[in-house]
Amino acid sequence: MTEQRVLIVGGGIAGLTAANRLAAMKIDSILVEKQSVIGGHAAGYACKATDACVKCGACLVAESCRKVLADPAVEVITDGRINAVEPSGRFRVVIQKESADKHADLTREADAVILACGFRPFDPRPKPYGYGQFPNVLTNLELEHLLRDQSIPLRPSDHRTPDRMAFVQCVGSRDRQLGHLWCSKVCCASALRMARLIKTRCPQVEIAFFYIDIQTFGKDFQSFLAGIKKEITLVRTLPGDVFPADDDRLRVVYFDPGNRQAHEDIFDLLVLSVGIMPVAENLQLARQFQLKPELSGFWPRSAGAGVFCAGTVCGPMSIAESIVSGEQAALQAVEYIRNTKHLEVTKPGLRIRPTQGGV
Repeated sequence: MTEQRVLIVGGGIAGLTAANRLAAMKIDSILVEKQSVIGGHAAGYACKATDACVKCGACLVAESCRKVLADPAVEVITDGRINAVEPSGRFRVVIQKESADKHADLTREADAVILACGFRPFDPRPKPYGYGQFPNVLTNLELEHLLRDQSIPLRPSDHRTPDRMAFVQCVGSRDRQLGHLWCSKVCCASALRMARLIKTRCPQVEIAFFYIDIQTFGKDFQSFLAGIKKEITLVRTLPGDVFPADDDRLRVVYFDPGNRQAHEDIFDLLVLSVGIMPVAENLQLARQFQLKPELSGFWPRSAGAGVFCAGTVCGPMSIAESIVSGEQAALQAVEYIRNTKHLEVTKPGLRIRPTQGGV
């Protein structure tokens, strides 16, 4: 172990990337993940390649996990939460580790901190789409898991391939009534790529796509959009209500702004693209590091002396953007450590302590 260490809170793709970058720069790290496995939400995403890679980033997560677990420069603590941050010359933290009815308090010291504690998906139960009431209403994350594990979408009610299915975008984001004014950025790309993947594997499935507008993504977006319009039905409106129909199907009611008329349609499966939300329980972590979240609930990228934020804790990001964010946070942490150590060496009488003040 080297003398210089960085504490990373969060084992999603941003935290994993930061740990791997630090290891490449000969800096040890302590990676604390509250779940029993590392990888975060993105570990459950399906590869969306059809005839060629679409750069969705899903395959990068497993590789980052493998590298972190194999590197002796990274200490991985799963089932762990930051219980206390104690004042000292460095960041001294007490990590509460819970597993299999066992409890342990681990104390670690670090020279800098990277907070990469992720997001929570919006809970769509309050929306009038029947999630939690009708078995064949899923979230986009649940569909990701289905496509990863089963290759094709199957209705939860009877495990049959749907004849007709629909995606509903912007569920919980871009919502003035909820005060969620931000776009979740990744939902359009993810949903449209899943739609194409499904059409490639199950050409007989009819797919509709309800949206407000489509967020651009990738340099080939226009050609992708032109192609997908030939494969699925794009409906520029959001449904108003969803009701049960025969055989566990779903009756979707929506207003078509084109002809200014109400319509009803029947689907076998409905997929809700839920928004990326800040994690409420992260507020305790923010208080521990005296960090002030933004009005949206997301966190600033630079939180104070020696504390840096990365990934979706800062706001909606794709896997690729989270990787870049993790890299940047690692570089900032190293620069901070080296500058601090330089001051200690050049001014022997001066001891620099990380100031844990907010912005």
